[in-house]
Amino acid sequence: MFAIPRFHSFLAVRQTAKGISRFLASQTTMANNDQNEDIAVTNFRRYIRVNTEQPNPNYAECKEFLYGLGKDLGFECNSHECVPGKPIVWLTKKGTDPSRKSLMLYSHTDVVPTFKDMWTYDPYAAVKDDQGRIFGRGTQDMKSVGIQYVEALRRLLSKGEGDFLRTIHVVFGPEEELGGAEGMEMFIETEQFKNLNIGFSLDEGIANPDDHFKVYYAERCPWWLKVTCPGSPGHGSRFLENTPGAKLQAVINNFLQWRESQKAILEANSDAMTLGDITSCNLTKVDGGVQMNVVPAEMNAYFDIRVTPLDDYEEIEKKIAEFCKSAGDDVTYSFIQKAMIKNMTPTNKSDPWWNIFSSVLEENKLEYKTEIFVGATDSRFLRRAGYKAIGFSPMKNTPTLLHDHDEFLTEDEYLRGVEIYEKLISALANNAED
Repeated sequence: MFAIPRFHSFLAVRQTAKGISRFLASQTTMANNDQNEDIAVTNFRRYIRVNTEQPNPNYAECKEFLYGLGKDLGFECNSHECVPGKPIVWLTKKGTDPSRKSLMLYSHTDVVPTFKDMWTYDPYAAVKDDQGRIFGRGTQDMKSVGIQYVEALRRLLSKGEGDFLRTIHVVFGPEEELGGAEGMEMFIETEQFKNLNIGFSLDEGIANPDDHFKVYYAERCPWWLKVTCPGSPGHGSRFLENTPGAKLQAVINNFLQWRESQKAILEANSDAMTLGDITSCNLTKVDGGVQMNVVPAEMNAYFDIRVTPLDDYEEIEKKIAEFCKSAGDDVTYSFIQKAMIKNMTPTNKSDPWWNIFSSVLEENKLEYKTEIFVGATDSRFLRRAGYKAIGFSPMKNTPTLLHDHDEFLTEDEYLRGVEIYEKLISALANNAED
């Protein structure tokens, strides 16, 4: 029993209580494993305890853990490092006809940073509370999905249903949370990837608080933009002309007015459109200046623009150029990142892969809605290269907590997802149509 001292600040009390909760959790984490706990849940919690938080993920421990899972099931275990110390790991179950295109079950191993003072429990203790909520960084994004693949295969094998027509590769990639440049984007160009002979891939979706699943067939493209506003420097006491601040104000006004117009379109068509159908724009950073009494020679504004593949990319860039030019002839822009991917995975029944995927959900009365993903996943690299990929995380009636404090997934929802993947993997891996 811990005695909490009196504080004049409620926040201090709250933070101390949270600290005690984390301490107790760390002391009882292993004891928290119910002896009767499903092995799928136990392995999920083990995976969460492997700290793969950016910017210093423990990829070596993660690889060892994943190899252990693969060897336990008799799968081939392989890895490749496009960049030293950042392994792509894949566990392979050979099909009865290896010449056919394979099924890739993809997830990423890295997770975003945590602010531990804001968590009820240590984000890497994988505490399961009395409501069955499993807390931890990666419970939603996306260690749950990676282990659900493995545990669905474990169940299928135990039932004697492991003789799949097609080869299955369970692939775990690094660096997705940093953009995937040193992970899937590089891996897809290697002979190792080409030898996987991929025909169709599953990747991550997102938790949905409503009573249906979200299925993603495309993604908005991130355009990360830097706008540079030069001007005449001088003393901060004078009414100088041609200041970078005035140009910066004009640039910000132009972009934010566009933002409001896009938001208005979405709100006016909320029954027919989702966020993925509209291009968004947000001011994310401003810099420049040297000290308080000096008007600087340059100021910069940074914008995170997410362009829907339904838009005309040339027209969007013309708009950006006009926003800058109207603020000043010497105002320039450059792209920190500019994805130009319009590829979309077919979502009609004439496509054999989509027909199987959607039919499994429909036959099991699992309501779903197809959308364009608002963010960016490693599937964009697959689609750009001509591969078919669907984003799907079987989490409904669940608050969306990816990248948030106290990220959790309930045990029941997690296990329901394992059952769904059993059906999906069996049907997709036995797809007889090329």
